[in-house]
Amino acid sequence: MPSAVLGPRTLYDKVLQDHIVDERDDGTILLYIDRHLVHEVTSPQAFEGLRNAGRKVRRPDCTLATTDHNVPTSPRTNLKDISSFIKDADSRTQCVTLEENVRDFKLTFFGLNDKRQGIVHIIGPEQGFTLPGTTLVCGDSHTSTHGAFGALAFGIGTSEVEHVLATQTLITKRSKNMKIQVDGELAPGVSSKDVILHVIGLIGTAGGTGCVVEFCGSSIRSLSMEARMSICNMAIEGGARAGMIAPDQTTYDYLKGRPLAPKADSPDWKRAVQYWSSLSTDDGAKFDKEVYINAKDIAPTVTWGTSPQDVIPITGVIPGPDDFTDPNKKEACKRSLEYMGLTAGTPVQDVVLDKIFIGSCTNARIEDLRAVAKVVNGKHIASNIKRAMIVPGSGLVKKQAEDEGLDKIFIDAGFEWREAGCSMCLGMNPDILAPKERCASTSNRNFEGRQGAGSRTHLMSPVMAAACALVGKLADVRTVASAAHVSPAKASPKITIEDPTLDDILTDDEDLDRILDQPEDGANAGAETDVPTPSGGMAKFTQLRGIAAPMERTNVDTDAIIPKQFLKTIKRSGLGSALFYQWRYDSETGEENPDFVLNKEPYRNAKILVVTGANFGCGSSREHAPWALLDFGIRCIIAPSFADIHETNLYKNGMLPLIMKPEALERVAVEARAGREIEVDLPAQVVKTADGKELGTFEMESFRKHCLVNGLDDIGLTTQMEDKIRDFERRRTQNTPWLDGTGYLKRKGPVMVEAAPVPKTNRGEVKMEPLEW
Repeated sequence: MPSAVLGPRTLYDKVLQDHIVDERDDGTILLYIDRHLVHEVTSPQAFEGLRNAGRKVRRPDCTLATTDHNVPTSPRTNLKDISSFIKDADSRTQCVTLEENVRDFKLTFFGLNDKRQGIVHIIGPEQGFTLPGTTLVCGDSHTSTHGAFGALAFGIGTSEVEHVLATQTLITKRSKNMKIQVDGELAPGVSSKDVILHVIGLIGTAGGTGCVVEFCGSSIRSLSMEARMSICNMAIEGGARAGMIAPDQTTYDYLKGRPLAPKADSPDWKRAVQYWSSLSTDDGAKFDKEVYINAKDIAPTVTWGTSPQDVIPITGVIPGPDDFTDPNKKEACKRSLEYMGLTAGTPVQDVVLDKIFIGSCTNARIEDLRAVAKVVNGKHIASNIKRAMIVPGSGLVKKQAEDEGLDKIFIDAGFEWREAGCSMCLGMNPDILAPKERCASTSNRNFEGRQGAGSRTHLMSPVMAAACALVGKLADVRTVASAAHVSPAKASPKITIEDPTLDDILTDDEDLDRILDQPEDGANAGAETDVPTPSGGMAKFTQLRGIAAPMERTNVDTDAIIPKQFLKTIKRSGLGSALFYQWRYDSETGEENPDFVLNKEPYRNAKILVVTGANFGCGSSREHAPWALLDFGIRCIIAPSFADIHETNLYKNGMLPLIMKPEALERVAVEARAGREIEVDLPAQVVKTADGKELGTFEMESFRKHCLVNGLDDIGLTTQMEDKIRDFERRRTQNTPWLDGTGYLKRKGPVMVEAAPVPKTNRGEVKMEPLEW
């Protein structure tokens, strides 16, 4: 819904402005959310919060759920139900819990026996649920993927998942504008994955902190939609809140005919395209940061260390600590080389591999699989490769690949052809690496333990991973395949998708009972009108006095704060023992590491964590990280900077992420190293020694300070603005009617199918009826 002209604006400015329900003088924004994707890992505690507060899901027609993180990618030929198919008890519980939640809260759901099931960031665009100019969120940091469509899409924590379910809004603030412009023609062998790895290597994992990045330039414009999605997917790895690309004809062609997009050539489609066409950045619009890159400077790229910024051209050599001048980077390089089992000066192409993984929300689309098939067709993986997996991003991608015969090419080449799921990207399912196994991976993170305890990950593009599989080492695809087989894709591939009929959705009388009449005027379609009662809020944060533990590290990621194997819980508590697990305990013996700070006295009882390095909490949107810190006893983290999502998650749990300037931070660190108590006074915005000497002051946003000091519940505060939310929804329905439920979310006239059929049975015995096209 176009807003009033406010001078030259960026793409981000336009989409943000069109979704503001309310904006306060201090810059706090109540933002309307058009689209909400839900999966099994970050949602159970959110639904539990709704139940405890007696709240409903406000807009079932704007929410789409699936299982992806935990699910096995083994064959589903004999799949009967989740309880018998998923062997791991914790994974099974999370998946069953999601099925119960979508049934109880009447949400549309793609389960394992639905061919539309897949990775959440692949099914959204595939179904046309992702549309230009929308706001889209999910409890997953790689939600930035959807920004490829000109959507403002970002990851959120579980508390915010609950907030969106209850209110269809989020409390947020404006981000800065950052432009990354890539111009020129990409060389053969260079793909969008190489572009984004190159960008992250250039700006670092904190380069985009506090920003929404717009990717632009002739190189970006020449890319297909699927290639654009890969770039925006990893914007979060550069620290950005979101990545965006302005919609154009390539976007419209991709969306035409998708089940949840406006019907092709209808009045709504024409209105939508007219609006979408207005979303390009205006001439003269100002960016806070600008980066310009020449495409000829981008080579096929791989990572060598344990951060996405640790990148190198495939023709290079492994760097060493002496290659860095910054002390923190020197130390980080030393740790990375030790963890990765690499020696400085080794040619990259001499590094021998154990396994190959082609998949993930970054690179598991049909275009990726077609590119891989071109490289491996008629060839076979190297004898030293123990396992090579290709995991499609959705059931529809799998079917399309099989229709084209790609599966036969993969199998003949020695690859395993799997079912859809997140798979080895994060190792929450059976697809994991053994300790010290080395993997060429098309996923998005190479953090310590990301693909399994002690695993060693090298990130790269699909064609590079295919070349590595054939050679058995890190390899240059340009020397393995012909130029015709490694040219960047420039057309958006289509997957054949048929719109379902009403009979496909309504299978019995119980389904008919789930059809609800909407308001006759169409306004506020699908919204719950009952105003929920505010819950009890959070514990107040005023003054905190206690031992402060020093942590002398940079880029402490959420996988380090709490490894992925501890995410398989439906509760918020009991995670303290998993905090910094990889650093606190020996991976082989399970014994405590006596050198780690929290295993020493007096830091076992620390209430405050003093981190001297920047970018604390980078990586995942998992709210399990704050829960683990809080369960351990830590309520305040003092650092030079925080990753955006993690900082928000800390606030949502009544914790204080406190940013201090270097001089003041060092004074605090001195007290921490000495094992002395300090006091944090939030009302006064000062940090003091135990005897009252001021160590430094800090800035704090007034709204966040108000909520912490008073222990206020964000959802309760938001429900006080019900009239403004309803007014916004009425205007939204009038101006952009295609954003109300469509396809299988809404049927002819004033009816809407609320949920996939999920019969209520005992926990662990939920049985699903498939939704077919």
